[in-house]
Amino acid sequence: MKSNYLITTLLRGKWFIDHRIDLETGAIVDKLLDRQFSGQTGILSDDKPFSFSIISSGGAIPVAEEIPDNIPDDTTAVFLVEGTMLKYGSLSHYGTTEIAAVIRKAALHKKISSLVIRFDSGGGSVDSIAPLAEVIRLAKANGKPVVASCDLCASAAYFVATFCDEIHADNDISAEFGSIGVMMSFRDYQKYYEKNGIIEHRIYSNLSEHKNEPLELALQGKYDLIKTEMLDPLAREFQETVKENMPQLNLKQEGILSGKTFYAKEALQNGMIHAIGDLDYSISRARKLRQKRLINDYTNS
Repeated sequence: MKSNYLITTLLRGKWFIDHRIDLETGAIVDKLLDRQFSGQTGILSDDKPFSFSIISSGGAIPVAEEIPDNIPDDTTAVFLVEGTMLKYGSLSHYGTTEIAAVIRKAALHKKISSLVIRFDSGGGSVDSIAPLAEVIRLAKANGKPVVASCDLCASAAYFVATFCDEIHADNDISAEFGSIGVMMSFRDYQKYYEKNGIIEHRIYSNLSEHKNEPLELALQGKYDLIKTEMLDPLAREFQETVKENMPQLNLKQEGILSGKTFYAKEALQNGMIHAIGDLDYSISRARKLRQKRLINDYTNS
C-alpha cells in the first residue's frame, strides 16, 4: 500500500465525493493512524491484476492482463469502476491510473470497437479524475464510442461519466446521479498533541507571508479563504465541465449543479443521463453508436 499517499489524500485531500461515502473513510484513517495495516505494503493489483470482460458474438471472455489477438472483430470491452476513487492503488482498491492503463489497451486494440464503463461509485479524490477522463478521450479519438452504465454515479464518478458518449442508469430503483460539488476535510490534532506535551512551531520566512495561508486560517476556524482560493475554483470547473459535456442538462432544477443527487427517473427528466437500461442495453447502444459513426465517416469521406 502506498500509505503515505493514502494518508495524505484521506486527511488533507480535496474531494469530489458524496458525503455518505466520505463518512466511510474515517474508519480507514483511524486504522492507518493506529498502524493496523502495518506490515501490509503491497497493493491490490500486485496479487490480483485489474480484470475486465470482452463481449463479442461468441459470448463474454474475462481478461486479466493482455487482450488476446484472436478475438472477433467488433468486440466490446466492459470495465468496472467501483468504490472510492483514488489516483493510485491501495490494499483494497485499484487506482484510476491502473484502471486507465488497462482501458488504454482496449482503446488501442484493433478488434475492440466500443467500450462500456460500469460505475458504482460515490466519487473520490480530485486527482483521480484525469487518468480516466484522458483515456475516455483517447478511445473516442480512435473512433470507439464509450458508454457509462451506472448504479451509483456521484461526484467524481459523474464528472468522469460525462466524458462518455452516453450515460445510462442500469436500473430505476437504486441508480443515483449527481452530487456535483467539492469538499475538503482535515483533522486538527493540535489539542491532542498539546495534551501529550507536544507543541508544534511553524515558522515562515518574512518573504512567504501567503504560504499555507488558507490552511493556517482554517486551523483557526476561518474557512473563507480556503473556500475561495482552493474549493470554489474546483467547484466552478466541475460545473462548467458538466454543462459543456451535458448540454441537455436542466439548469433550472434546484441543486443540480450544487450537490443534490437524483434517482434515475428524475436524472433522466433533468438531462443528467441519456437512458435507463441494463448492461446489455448499454452494450447494444455502444455498438449502435459505433455503426452510426462508421456510416457518418463513410458518408463524409
